[in-house]
Amino acid sequence: MIRAQLIDVLFVIVPHSLLLDIAGPAEAFRLANQHRELRGLPPRFRLSFAGPVATLPTSVGLALGDLVPLPEQLTTPTWVVVVGQPTAHVTHVTAEIASTAQWLRDRLHVALLETDTPHRLVTICSGTLLAARAGLLGTRRCTTHHELLHKLRALAPRAEVIDNRVFVVDGPVASSAGITAGIDVALHLIAEECGEALAASVAEDMVVYLRRSPRDTELSPFHMHRRHLHPTVHRVQDAIVSEPQRDWDMTSLAHVGHAAERHLLRLFIDNAGISPLHYLRLIRLERARQSLEYGATVTRAAAVAGFGSDVQLRRAWSRQWGGSPRDAARAAGAGPPAARTTRSRSTR
Repeated sequence: MIRAQLIDVLFVIVPHSLLLDIAGPAEAFRLANQHRELRGLPPRFRLSFAGPVATLPTSVGLALGDLVPLPEQLTTPTWVVVVGQPTAHVTHVTAEIASTAQWLRDRLHVALLETDTPHRLVTICSGTLLAARAGLLGTRRCTTHHELLHKLRALAPRAEVIDNRVFVVDGPVASSAGITAGIDVALHLIAEECGEALAASVAEDMVVYLRRSPRDTELSPFHMHRRHLHPTVHRVQDAIVSEPQRDWDMTSLAHVGHAAERHLLRLFIDNAGISPLHYLRLIRLERARQSLEYGATVTRAAAVAGFGSDVQLRRAWSRQWGGSPRDAARAAGAGPPAARTTRSRSTR
């Protein structure tokens, strides 16, 4: 077996960096090395943490010390991880931010344009804005936290900024939407380098309920339409999310909400901006999409999500997104888990 070269994962720390932007992905890479060791494989990732000065405060006030200087050259395959800051600090271009942006441009602008470059840029949350200040995005597809999309478009006018996406990978540039999305993109990159089976083990260790993919939306249907305070609507939404496969109709939903059907409909429209049955369909579609993502057949996905048949799923899918669930299954590389494990590169 050829010994794979170590990948240097270089976290670029700036003042007031979001602590979980650093710790979440770093733990994922550490655990990946640990699981490789358990499999008798050499480590794949070497972590380091650099900044414009040796000690910097983080978002929670805890200072990080002993940061190494930003390197003069990238002499080994390097993934540069640019972490985010709280929104209040994003617009303040301090001397440290300016010098870090210049370093990023000097080290990565040309490297990211090279064919088969060994380097990669990974941005987490508002870290994408710092990459934009450095001029690294060009016309690439990218994303950031939903509250900062307009700022990203202003800083990178030629880039294709993607709304409502957990993370986006465009060649050697991977960008993510928010704090926990940094873990998602790290797991995705670990899967590419070390295989799906190993990445799944890391996710299990981190107690990540569901590994999200580049196709997942930032604003999950499980969270949408819930920015209200009405207890009756929340009670019915909780029941739908808990058991989408139940044979729900307006009568049974009204019973859960302890309300008349017409009154429940008015409450949903006024507070959630959607009807109860439309909300039910969105939740079922999301459950079906997740099942397809993890290898279920269309028939199985329909059953798990609560559709009466795969025909009902296809109709609902077409109305909501166009195309068909089979297209999504093919895009996800759906198939039996054993087959996907066989195709993984866990021995790299």
